[in-house]
Amino acid sequence: MGLKMRKKKLSPIILAACLASFSMTGCQSGENGGEISDTLAGSKEESSIVAEGQTDSGTAEDLVAVSDMFTDRDMEGSYDQAEDIVLSEGDVTITQEGVYHISGVLKDGMIIVDAQDTAKVQLVFDGVQIDNDTNAAVYVKQADKVFLTLADNSENSLTSGGYTSLDDNNIDGVIFAKSDLTINGGGSLTINAKEGHGIVSKDDLKITGGVINVTAAGHGLSGKDSVRVGGGTLQITSEGDGIHAENNDDSEKGFVYLADGTINIISKGDGISAGSVFQIDGGVMDIAAGGGSANGTVSTDENGEEVSTKGLKSSGAMLICQAVVSIDSQDDAIHSDSDVVIAGGEFTLVTGDDGIHGDTLAKITGGSIEIPASYEGIEGGRVEISGGEISLYAADDGLNAGGGRDQSGFGGRFGGNFGGAEFGGRGAAFEDSGSTAPAADAGQNSETAILISGGTILVRADGDGVDSNGTLTVTGGDLRVSGPEDGANGSLDFESAGQITGGTVVAAGNRSMAMNFGDTSTQGSVMITTFDHTEGTVVTLEDAEGTELLSYTPECAFNCVVISCPELKLGETYIVKAGGESTEVTLSDSLIYGNGTGFGGGGFGGGAMMPDGGMHGGRMQEGAQSPEDGGMRPEGMEPPEDGGMMPEGAQPSEDGGAGTGRQVEY
Repeated sequence: MGLKMRKKKLSPIILAACLASFSMTGCQSGENGGEISDTLAGSKEESSIVAEGQTDSGTAEDLVAVSDMFTDRDMEGSYDQAEDIVLSEGDVTITQEGVYHISGVLKDGMIIVDAQDTAKVQLVFDGVQIDNDTNAAVYVKQADKVFLTLADNSENSLTSGGYTSLDDNNIDGVIFAKSDLTINGGGSLTINAKEGHGIVSKDDLKITGGVINVTAAGHGLSGKDSVRVGGGTLQITSEGDGIHAENNDDSEKGFVYLADGTINIISKGDGISAGSVFQIDGGVMDIAAGGGSANGTVSTDENGEEVSTKGLKSSGAMLICQAVVSIDSQDDAIHSDSDVVIAGGEFTLVTGDDGIHGDTLAKITGGSIEIPASYEGIEGGRVEISGGEISLYAADDGLNAGGGRDQSGFGGRFGGNFGGAEFGGRGAAFEDSGSTAPAADAGQNSETAILISGGTILVRADGDGVDSNGTLTVTGGDLRVSGPEDGANGSLDFESAGQITGGTVVAAGNRSMAMNFGDTSTQGSVMITTFDHTEGTVVTLEDAEGTELLSYTPECAFNCVVISCPELKLGETYIVKAGGESTEVTLSDSLIYGNGTGFGGGGFGGGAMMPDGGMHGGRMQEGAQSPEDGGMRPEGMEPPEDGGMMPEGAQPSEDGGAGTGRQVEY
């Protein structure tokens, strides 16, 4: 077999500070004794979203028992005494527990580990090159656990051109382990899978050190029970998923846990895919999936089946506590079939579909999130935002709860009514605590809601800025909406009830579908229609003495503005300005001034602003107030024949919106 064995004393290889002794606690340490806690242990934070008629929606909790994710030996990558093996020709079979220092070149052979099922075997690669055209380069037939340690400063490479079944096992990876497998150390490893996957473990796969470059015809890394990354650098180029975990036999396995490390992925499938839950507590990730957002079409395989091309994906719940993440994906950038919760981190998400999507819940409590390009920015059965800094552009809706017209992410775009969909996907991160929202219309799911209690949110949308197919509730935070410009959508859109009790909201867009908050609100809200203004026109709110209370510069053309802030008080007078226009508003007997129809156009809320402060045209909706002088039109102007739907001479716009066409000059 061309091997020599001898005892050799070697200096230990210590992974830098063992990740500061690896005192990771994740979002919060889970219960001991189980890798996935049945009663998801340890509260990260409690939701502060509690509004009138509503209760707290739950707490964010670790999805895995963080303290059990890695052992000291996983992290250290060290060794002391070792048997020395020099590769030359033929297969090398290891049958005993121990530490083996391996070097040399092997052509058309493999390293086989076939030890007792209680054995722990450590393979120290120190200048290994294996090129096997017919099978795996490393095959772990049996052991309790195998550690593959990359010796400091060593360069190692493994290549497989195809696979042959051995022992009735369907081998399909350059490294194929039927046991737990950990890769650590301070060297480098290059893997080329001309067929199949790069690294496969049929149990737990852990990466805690080294520089690992994988090129694979299938998945880059694959772990049946889990994939865990606690350090090192991964560069993966794959025809399948970059990192893939899935266990069809046990729904509580097949999870992904990321604690640290640098991960760069270019994949034709998903960047990272978890068959159950997915938790991220750290690391730096740069992912391009499915050719990126510019690809623009749905990917299919050779059989015509649709290929998933998401950035980060989980079938169960997903929790991100801290990470630096950059994603360019054809499909959703961050996606969960259940709940997705972001509690911290820095994100740049460019996507051909949703930036962040949770079938049941999309919840953000912290972090810096930038979504420069998306179809819909943040979408979920429910959307809850209590913190963080969010900036997004959406070709359709900015924030969406319940699917809307397109049903993006809920069974495909332009799908059926999501209102009847069943919530509560497998692996949900939050237990229902009896959360209720204002009663929805018949046929609407009462859990469909957008709840905003904190954070800074900047939305630029070509569709609805904020769209809830149930309720919209704002209790805090700072929400600024630019768009839409067309008359078929609205800056704020809700199906059953809209309520504001705190925070700041400024929304500028088209007046045709404009909506204001409802009369259950305890904070004032003003909706004003205006002449057409171009992008970059400053909108300001002043008190009666002319003191500026807030200002906003919309990133779109607009002719309607909704403003709500804590300074708006009953009985007080305010001035709203846009460009050279201004209007005076008095909240004489209601906190809500102006109310759009929300469908079909026609209602000019609080009236269009005139250069002299007067108003023209608009039909007042219930709860809307006229100026103190009672004048709905400038002096001498006769009511239009259409009953007050548009100023005299104004023509309907081509998009069917009411009053969005030619301006009236006085």
